[in-house]
Amino acid sequence: MTAGRVTYTTAHKITNRVGTTMKHRIAVLLMLGLMPWAGLHAQGQTAQTTFRVTAKVQAVCAVTATDLAFGTYSSAVGTPVQGTTLLRATCTPGSSYNVGLDAGTSAGATVNQRKMASGTNALNYQLYSDSSRTTIWGNTTGTDTVTGVGTGLAQDHTVFGAIPAAQVVPAGDYTDTITVRVYY
Repeated sequence: MTAGRVTYTTAHKITNRVGTTMKHRIAVLLMLGLMPWAGLHAQGQTAQTTFRVTAKVQAVCAVTATDLAFGTYSSAVGTPVQGTTLLRATCTPGSSYNVGLDAGTSAGATVNQRKMASGTNALNYQLYSDSSRTTIWGNTTGTDTVTGVGTGLAQDHTVFGAIPAAQVVPAGDYTDTITVRVYY
């Protein structure tokens, strides 16, 4: 053997051994890398179920009111003094509701005969649910309340007030406080 040939054979064997070892390592790494995916494809069956998602939406209502100021009253005027105010009810969409007005806080007042007071003096007045002022607005659901169905937005309800004419009462500032209730 010549020195060139031995070198060549030795070099070839070294190159061949390194090449085989590298190929073997690459093949092993590829197999290891593909093993998790191979398992996924091998699974041919699945199991499943369902579950419900629920929530209960509670009906809610809110109401706001502006004051009713009749202005100046005189027993010398032969016609009733009239005024209006606005109630706003905001209720959950689709919720039926009733708006009621109580008798007020003045002594001896009823829904059918409301009174404003100035000390011990009283000035009669009335609140109505219609512009012709014939339907008294009371506080008995289904009888004398105003109904509505919520939209989620504020809904206006006008209160029509009147002070009957020809009441002879002392001069003074007469007031009353009405409680607005929304039943839903």
